[in-house]
Amino acid sequence: MRIVMIGSGYVGLVSGACFADFGHHVTCVDKSEAKINALEAGEVPIYEPGLEAIIQQNRGAGRLDFSKNLAPSVGEADVVFIAVGTPSRRGDGHADLSYVYAAAREIAAAVRGFTVVVTKSTVPVGTGDEIERIFRDEFPEKDISVVSNPEFLREGAAITDFKRPDRIVIGTEDARAIEVMREVYRPLYLNEAPLYFCERRTSELIKYAANAFLAMKITFINEIADLSEKIGADIQKVAKGIGMDKRIGDKFLHAGPGYGGSCFPKDTLALVKTAQDFDSPVRLIETTVAINDNRKRAMGRKVIAACDGDVRGKKIAVLGLTFKPNTDDMRDAPSLTIIQALLDGGATVHAYDPEGMDAAKDMLGPVVYGNDPYEIAADADAIVIVTEWDEFRALDLKRLKTIMKKPVIVDLRNIYPVNEVTKYGFGYFAVGKKPEKV
Repeated sequence: MRIVMIGSGYVGLVSGACFADFGHHVTCVDKSEAKINALEAGEVPIYEPGLEAIIQQNRGAGRLDFSKNLAPSVGEADVVFIAVGTPSRRGDGHADLSYVYAAAREIAAAVRGFTVVVTKSTVPVGTGDEIERIFRDEFPEKDISVVSNPEFLREGAAITDFKRPDRIVIGTEDARAIEVMREVYRPLYLNEAPLYFCERRTSELIKYAANAFLAMKITFINEIADLSEKIGADIQKVAKGIGMDKRIGDKFLHAGPGYGGSCFPKDTLALVKTAQDFDSPVRLIETTVAINDNRKRAMGRKVIAACDGDVRGKKIAVLGLTFKPNTDDMRDAPSLTIIQALLDGGATVHAYDPEGMDAAKDMLGPVVYGNDPYEIAADADAIVIVTEWDEFRALDLKRLKTIMKKPVIVDLRNIYPVNEVTKYGFGYFAVGKKPEKV
């Protein structure tokens, strides 16, 4: 099939590359000349394990190309996916759909013959209806079917998620569109990937409800972690104990500094605003948003408390800046708020991240960046583990003890056993566990 992907950001680029790997011909379109020029030169603008190899392979096979102009490829397309950004709108927190509607109008002007237009972007309920209205009122002569097909990709594991998905949700009741979408995803039949067809509005809500539930699960275990610290329980054992219940499950029960990234913060907020507009408030999610916002600043206070309540004039070494490992995404990363709290407290912050430092430099204040954990730990009053990159899981603690000014580790991801750290003489401050002071 001939597929066009409008938007070559994270979702569009991963989806386009994987569709090409299925054997379809895919054109990824983006208005950013710099991005398209980089892709055509073989440079991938985002970090995602395995993505560069798939792009290179399918470029070589002639199944994947890039363009700044959508009209030629859309005119030949069977399916056009909209994968542009839907950031939170300034002022009210609603999803900004201006890019989606602008793309829809450009697509409609260029299509020839029956075409399926699919919203891959995360959009509020009713967006597909509005796109359909635009097509009907402004382009009545065009034969277009509007479909919802939300993405469920985890950054850092997106290739696997796309090729071995839990489910593929497709919102349409148009028989012609159903057959087209079956053909698009036919290569996944070998993996027995379940195609779940439903109404378009239902599909749109599934995406928001899924992300909101996971965000709520993270926030729940974070609150239980705070209680664990107060009463002397171990949050990791609590999480394991409740996660063994199949009705609960053990996923997303890892206490930490709060959720971030490109999805959960904006999607939970957008769902809250949509629910308010329909006079059906989702109070659990409203509370989840508020708790998560407060938690990141609280983690900054936790670090200050581990430094005897004062970080003024002290050097703090921060390991990990991205919102999660195996990505360079800094959007709404807990590190942003934590580091700001430390800077506000008068600390000198040195930081290291395997992939996120270039992006962080435009988002953080006066931070000194290092080349590895040991460089930034030299003469530090504390090390703070913010992102659980694999290379931070086996630090040479004996070496760190000799180069640090004070042996304090604040582990906001609970990646070390308490005894493993304290036997080297460190004070260890984890999340949801009793603090171990020097």
